[in-house]
Amino acid sequence: MDISDYLRFVFALAFVISLIGILAFIAKRYGMGYRHVPRTAKKRLSISEIMPIDGKRRLVLVKRDGREHLLVIGGTNDLVVETNIMEDDFNFREHLAATSHITDKNKMDEGDPQ
Repeated sequence: MDISDYLRFVFALAFVISLIGILAFIAKRYGMGYRHVPRTAKKRLSISEIMPIDGKRRLVLVKRDGREHLLVIGGTNDLVVETNIMEDDFNFREHLAATSHITDKNKMDEGDPQ
């Protein structure tokens, strides 16, 4: 084997790797494998945060239509931990004001004098 055989091998390898890269770019660009959402459309689904629990499982905070859902994924099965988590801009005082009528009604039902 002389140097020309090695050069031919290197060029053939570079050619094959570049073809794989070009095909991957085309597949990503034209949405092969998933439903293509136009860039101008409002996206309804996003991943807010990911936190690993151990080697297989992780907590994922998914945002959909202004609500957040906490999921545990990986392992043998996936689990929904909490749904309908309010966004960050919904502060604690607004939450208390929104739920105070529920606690007041419960107190009246129990016969609490307050």
